Amino acid sequence: MKAGSIAAPFAVRVRATSCKCRTPFQAFARQTRHLFQPPRPHGRELDAGPRNPIDPVAAHRHEAIRRAYWIRRNKFMFVGAVVCMIAPVVILYASDIPTVDPQKTKDGMPQRKSSFWPRENADSNSKATETFAGKPVHVIPGGKVLAEDPDSRTGAEVELLETGTSTIPHFPKTIHIPEQNQIAGTTNVTDDEYTLVGLGIRTVSFLSIQVYVLGMYVRTTDIGTLQSAMIRQVDPVATALVPSEKDQLRQKLLDPEGGRVAWEQLLRDNGIRTAFRIVPTRNTDFAHLRDGWVRGVTARTQEATKRGDLSYEDEQFGTSMRDFKTIFGGKGKAPKGSVLLLTRDERGKLGALYQEKEGKGVYQTMGVVNDERIGRLVWMGYLAGKNVSSESARKGIVDGVMEFVERPVGTVETRIS
Repeated sequence: MKAGSIAAPFAVRVRATSCKCRTPFQAFARQTRHLFQPPRPHGRELDAGPRNPIDPVAAHRHEAIRRAYWIRRNKFMFVGAVVCMIAPVVILYASDIPTVDPQKTKDGMPQRKSSFWPRENADSNSKATETFAGKPVHVIPGGKVLAEDPDSRTGAEVELLETGTSTIPHFPKTIHIPEQNQIAGTTNVTDDEYTLVGLGIRTVSFLSIQVYVLGMYVRTTDIGTLQSAMIRQVDPVATALVPSEKDQLRQKLLDPEGGRVAWEQLLRDNGIRTAFRIVPTRNTDFAHLRDGWVRGVTARTQEATKRGDLSYEDEQFGTSMRDFKTIFGGKGKAPKGSVLLLTRDERGKLGALYQEKEGKGVYQTMGVVNDERIGRLVWMGYLAGKNVSSESARKGIVDGVMEFVERPVGTVETRIS
């Protein structure tokens, strides 16, 4: 065999390899790399399977450690992101915010608030907390906060209670609500006095955005009837409750089913006049308020149907619901600081009154619904059930009832008078 024929395949390989490599050394390394690799298995060795230079158990552990590292890293990153979002809010509320009027301090320096969760936020000024309906607020010995009653023609003063928000800082302890047939375009006849039972704040979403402050009032002359009805829930013959009986009544009123039975019996059978005073803490509209009440009424009618109560299935109730929606339909905005009164007379007739600015102007009638079921269901949306429109309002009303029932029947309205 000729030498040229022997070298020809090698030459071809070198030329083919050299065309892929940049230097002769790279070509030589590619041709001789098999000398440094383990021999390929053959025969019986091939049946035993390939040799893996890496331990499979160790590889599995290494992969598990790597995954655990990245999972732990992601968790730390998530926690860090959450802390970065929450920290500014906590710092804002925890910081001492000076008041805007340093002249009222003794040393000329602004006063600072030291509470961790201050009740007054930076979105309201000091003037809002120092006035009520445009009238100056002052404190008398004993800690009572007083201001001139905007409903009084003689300049009498009314006691104020704190609401817990700086936007609407005070609610009057007593108000005067005109009769539906006495509302005129220029004057209000204020002959019915109502006393505050309890108040709270309506909030929405998980951020607890404040929508309005509401308080439940009862006609002062009907407080004795309210006392008797609540006392009979625990002791049919008592005229006042002792502390242990008060705790029993409190638990019943806060219980979803027990509270429903107690309040429905009171509203349906006892013929007392009550009212809810609602003051928005931000600009809203009547359609938004109406939709919240309609959802509450719908939820309670569905619960009644599940219990076998079919009293809300007739055509008259549907007509009354449409009348209720019509009261607030197309009424436009309800600005911050306006007053909406929902009244319920001794027969259960629901009425709606509106005052554009708290303590200024007359109450304008918006409409009435004669079906007592509508008013009762709207009231129940605040008073009883598993989910109420304002939990703080329900607790405040229950606390007010506890103050009533600890005194003998008939003494509370005498003391107010």
